[in-house]
Amino acid sequence: MLSKKMQEVLNSQMNFEIYSSYVYLPMASYLKAKNLNGFYNWMQIQIQEELAHAMKFHDFIVDRGGDVIFEAIPKPNSKYNSVLEIFETAYNHEQIVTGRINDLIETALEEKDHATNAHLQWFITEQVEEEASVLSVVEQIKLYKDSPNGLFLLDQELAKRVFTPPTK
Repeated sequence: MLSKKMQEVLNSQMNFEIYSSYVYLPMASYLKAKNLNGFYNWMQIQIQEELAHAMKFHDFIVDRGGDVIFEAIPKPNSKYNSVLEIFETAYNHEQIVTGRINDLIETALEEKDHATNAHLQWFITEQVEEEASVLSVVEQIKLYKDSPNGLFLLDQELAKRVFTPPTK
């Protein structure tokens, strides 16, 4: 059984994961409009991953006998000026998510909720991968900044990304 405090913070994170998918949707729209189909594919998969993360929180709350509480999702920024701006914003957002997961673990430890702590370890590993993945794209965009051919090759590479749903 989840404590009231643990249930509250897990619900908050579930809603933040939904918000994260919402943050990435206008980014995907920008990329699609620019015919950057590989970048668009990468962002579409990011959206799917965020929704899958939300469902992992949802299912965990239910499995632990908690109540799932849905909140209003804030409107995301929908104006971007460049591919670099999009991926720098995505990187910054992933750093915020990492901080939130770390805070969840602190709460689980304070509440002596070892089951939740164990559940959250998956997210720690995931966030290391998420940050590294986005940062890699940022660095490559910066490297190819003045090279349309380089950006084209990166777009081709990002088109290969596939969504793999997380296991329970």
